[in-house]
Amino acid sequence: MSSQYINEPMLDLFIFESTQLIEQMELLVISNEKSSSYDSDAINEIFRIMHTIKGSSAMMLYNNISGLAHSMEDLFFVLREDKPQDVNYSELSDLVLEGIDFIKLEIAKIRNGDEADGEPSELNKRLKVFHSKIKGQNINVTIGNEVNSQERSTLENQQYYISKVKTNLTASKNIFEATIHFEPDCGMENLRAFSVVNDLQELVEEYYHIPQDLDNEDSASVICEQGFTLLLKTPYSFDEIHKVLVQTFSLKNLQLTQVENSELFNDLQNESHFLLGDSPLKIPAVLGREDLFTNQGEKESLLAAAQQIIISVSVAKLDQLMDLVGEMVIAEAMVTQNPDLKGLELNNFDKAARQLRKITSELQDIVMSVRMVPLAGTFQKMNRTVRDMCKKLNKEVRLQLLGQETEVDKNIIEHISDPLMHLIRNSIDHGIEMPSEREAKGKFRIGTITLEAKNAGGDVLIIIRDDGQGFNKDRILAKAREKGLIQETEDQIKDKEIYNLIFLPGFSTNETVTEFSGRGVGMDVVVKNIEAVGGAITADSVPGKGTTITLKIPLTLAIIDGMNIKVGDSFYTIPTTAIKESFRPKSTDLIVDPDNNEMMMVRGQCFPILRLHRIYQVRTDVTELTEGIIIMVEHDDKTLCIFADELIGQQQVVVKALPDYIRNMKKVRGLAGCTLLGDGSISLILDIEGLMI
Repeated sequence: MSSQYINEPMLDLFIFESTQLIEQMELLVISNEKSSSYDSDAINEIFRIMHTIKGSSAMMLYNNISGLAHSMEDLFFVLREDKPQDVNYSELSDLVLEGIDFIKLEIAKIRNGDEADGEPSELNKRLKVFHSKIKGQNINVTIGNEVNSQERSTLENQQYYISKVKTNLTASKNIFEATIHFEPDCGMENLRAFSVVNDLQELVEEYYHIPQDLDNEDSASVICEQGFTLLLKTPYSFDEIHKVLVQTFSLKNLQLTQVENSELFNDLQNESHFLLGDSPLKIPAVLGREDLFTNQGEKESLLAAAQQIIISVSVAKLDQLMDLVGEMVIAEAMVTQNPDLKGLELNNFDKAARQLRKITSELQDIVMSVRMVPLAGTFQKMNRTVRDMCKKLNKEVRLQLLGQETEVDKNIIEHISDPLMHLIRNSIDHGIEMPSEREAKGKFRIGTITLEAKNAGGDVLIIIRDDGQGFNKDRILAKAREKGLIQETEDQIKDKEIYNLIFLPGFSTNETVTEFSGRGVGMDVVVKNIEAVGGAITADSVPGKGTTITLKIPLTLAIIDGMNIKVGDSFYTIPTTAIKESFRPKSTDLIVDPDNNEMMMVRGQCFPILRLHRIYQVRTDVTELTEGIIIMVEHDDKTLCIFADELIGQQQVVVKALPDYIRNMKKVRGLAGCTLLGDGSISLILDIEGLMI
């Protein structure tokens, strides 16, 4: 299909649904491969998925995808109908996953506006060889002219299907009326209708359908609201036609009745109103003529309304809506905190401002909830990584998934998929031992990698844990000293600090370069991706027992609750989730250690003090601790006392990234971004973890 249609809703829906179906199919293949067989439910579901992709891609004119999907559909049709016994399921999984990868790549091209020009002929050939093998045939499959080959395949498949239904042809022709309603939230109803018509073409002599133009995106709305109606003339029986229609993907309801009025087709042909075969004719205003589509005096409505309870929304529109809500939060603050109102007694204004703040907050919560996506999809993708790595490395690994229902902002999801994949690959390559080695150590032959997600305040923790050999601390230290990264002795540096050296650029302890590791790149890229969304990564290990990698990422990047503080003429915002308490200190609580480090005594415990005016070189008259304010913040198991001039107040703030020229010039310690306050002032958002380094 031409790239000029790339932004059309129909194409967006095709990309969205095809991606969802392919991911679902991949999980089915991997889960069934583990049991060395495919159960009937999985075979039926994969058949239906390929059937849907074949029809939708054919309508969108992506013939390479359609042709490959057709070959895979043929394969699972034989598995479903013939139930062959001698099947090499490992080879089957390899072929199907290779086909899935091809379709993924083509969809990625389409999404990027490129031409879907991949050539699946070689894979098609191997699929057909496997297809003939499980049917017990020795067919010499050659590609030759690909178009003709595909046409022959289509014809052979239809003939094979006809033989399977064992039709009983009669001299008289049967006429059926079918009305199909799809699931309310399925999308692409016109493409599904096209697939239904495509399925029936070899089984009917004449057919008509409403709507007529299935290539028109408006038809999807019509079908969604009114259903898809077909009139068929066929030599096949009711049961045989029903068997085809009932397997329609995302089918909610099917009404199939036999029409006794044989003159109906003549009336339609004379009126020249409908679609006859593949010849488009005009659509009449006869949708209310119940006599055309009733059976045995039934006066049911021709078109039933389908209640649409879920709709698909463009991600770009959600981003735009989030930006607008963010601007509204800023505008609300500019109105309610306008300096011109300071000192005025405005009861009605204050009441209206509270109502505005309430509505703004509720709107923000709703928009944020729409953007939240469960991690299940991202986690499930890791099954494929584990499967492929195990086959290549001859290892046996089980992936355990916990907390898949945990939700994060969809923009964050996009940034963590690749890092997770890299960390899983590292665990299998570096951590999990060979089966024989594990047994020699008294471990289970099969290694375990646990991928877990859980909420922690305003953050989400993603933990990758394996039961492999763990990090080699001595080797890490030796490599670090070789690169001049550390000067301290082993007893002067904590184990956790040693393990976190693996995240430095160019750091690798592998002596040999393999397909998966040894080049010294990867882990630093993981760190950059996680830091790009305001997250952090840490590593810990127990030699011989395993390794734990923890990602800490924010729930959202858009809007946070913050406490605004002032230092001199500068403003700073601290995320409220990090604040433990605030108080005005007493001089008796101040302690200075021999290294001249200031400490604050709070309820018998000492905590370090950080003066923001010194860190950021801000000029201020408030330098005595008793004249300012202490804000105690915590991160993980660390606590810090931040000293500022005064508290301004709590406020929802829209997080903005620091300008590129600032980030490129100098990486400033402890800054996560900036925001705009109600009076138009710029406030810098503090990164508490960064301040504790």
